[in-house]
Amino acid sequence: MNKKIKIFVFFIILTFIISCDSKEKQINLAVNEWIGYAPIFYANEKGWLKQDNIRLIRTVSLGESLNLYKSGLVNSLAATQYEYKEIKKDVIPVILLDKSYGGDMLFSNKTIDELVHTKKKIDVYLEIDSVNYLLLKYFIKKHHISINRLNLINKDQQQLLLTTFDKSKPILIITYAPYNIQYLKKGFHVIASTKTDKTLLVIDAIFTDKNNFSKNRFILLKKYIDQAINDIKNDPKKAYLVIQKYFPDYSYKDFKEGLKNIKWINNPNQKLKQELIDIDFYTKGLVK
Repeated sequence: MNKKIKIFVFFIILTFIISCDSKEKQINLAVNEWIGYAPIFYANEKGWLKQDNIRLIRTVSLGESLNLYKSGLVNSLAATQYEYKEIKKDVIPVILLDKSYGGDMLFSNKTIDELVHTKKKIDVYLEIDSVNYLLLKYFIKKHHISINRLNLINKDQQQLLLTTFDKSKPILIITYAPYNIQYLKKGFHVIASTKTDKTLLVIDAIFTDKNNFSKNRFILLKKYIDQAINDIKNDPKKAYLVIQKYFPDYSYKDFKEGLKNIKWINNPNQKLKQELIDIDFYTKGLVK
């Protein structure tokens, strides 16, 4: 093969490689309605995700996001460390989002003391296959309530909103922002949260299939997330108007209050990284 042919073949191969790289696999990202995922919704509405071939799949719960991943219908998801432990062998955390600071909460029609001493079974409404269950375990352990005294009712947040509660019974509802507003309107009150129990660490991140991981693409997604968080911090009203459709029951006032219940951790300090390592959360895959 002469030199000219070799050069021609080289350019053909190079063109093919570049073409393949430009047609990278679509990232299908499952995301449910949670105030801490607002930056993802914002980036989507701005068109940033589409231009990088990232498709948002909206879900009604963390459990649904997890099931979509397990079924192979998505290759990435926004979730907590609870869901991460369920699929740890398959995924890596790539972008940290937020730390719950009151955004996850327990509502009741009783006081804690009444729940501790009641002789009746306590109806507990929650998404069992999610971080909701982690909050429940923490709460009953702290207050010495046997799980045998609980009647666990597994419902996603959308189903819960349609539930008619029998308030003659002691009730616990485990939920998160933005759904909390509806339970306040129904006469329930917060008896515990990730703000009152500061030792309970609940964090959210974007996780992706190890086989789907393309560092450069997630570095770009991280830039979108960082920009979105900055925009939300600097002008929450403007950001709210961009993502309002994702939080149909949230007024701007609710949105601002909801933001107080989380702390952004997209650029974690060393103390938080150590806390994550302590709960067996892989940090080496996080992009900068």
